[in-house]
Amino acid sequence: MDIPRIFNITESAHRIHDPITPEKLATLGAALRLESGARVLDLGSGSGEMLCTWARDHGITGIGIDMSPLFTEQAQLRAEELGVADQVKFIHDDAAGFVSDEKVSVAACVGATWIGGGVAGTIELLARSLRPGGILLIGEPYWRQFPPTEEVAKGCLANSISDFLMLPELLASFRRLGYDVVEMILANQDDWDRYEAAKWLTMRRWLEANPDDEFAKEVRAELTSEPGRYAAYTREYLGWGVFALMQR
Repeated sequence: MDIPRIFNITESAHRIHDPITPEKLATLGAALRLESGARVLDLGSGSGEMLCTWARDHGITGIGIDMSPLFTEQAQLRAEELGVADQVKFIHDDAAGFVSDEKVSVAACVGATWIGGGVAGTIELLARSLRPGGILLIGEPYWRQFPPTEEVAKGCLANSISDFLMLPELLASFRRLGYDVVEMILANQDDWDRYEAAKWLTMRRWLEANPDDEFAKEVRAELTSEPGRYAAYTREYLGWGVFALMQR
């Protein structure tokens, strides 16, 4: 079980696999007013930066589930590095359908709502692990500017314009699902740069180290095309945020 190899390569040096900086991740933890001992579930936990730093800074405990063996290993190493390996646990598994045996104070899916078949399904899945009065975290793209054509939407790696909403409509969709939006942290273009542009040096270094790998041609094509595609499309049109929700 694994994610596509291209992501394991391009994001192998990332600690955070979304367009959010360590500073904003820390801001989010503080904004949620996390209490020591609070239990957090993270579906699609990547390299574990959220759980590990919140365990260090706020004393939370938690469990993270991710399909990438590489990212799961990196998360475990990060927990050891920060001295929180007794507080957080990372499991290599498919997070789709995962429900915690013990109810949690915060249930999160940050940047991986495909796990539940979209936002509504992911919220429904997370809610099954949440204690009464707990908080859901959803990380999701939205349109900064409405794409003028379907071609522009595809340039943002969406299937169509309908894949994402404008920010006010996204917030309204949470309300229609029966939730109050109680906090949000939004990415800006600099945050997108740090997420996307960091992949390019990783790809170049990988190509230098693996010139004869059968996957090198695909990585080379990605490195050649991505800077221009990102600058023309994602950077201009696509937003991203983490939204904290509480059921009414």
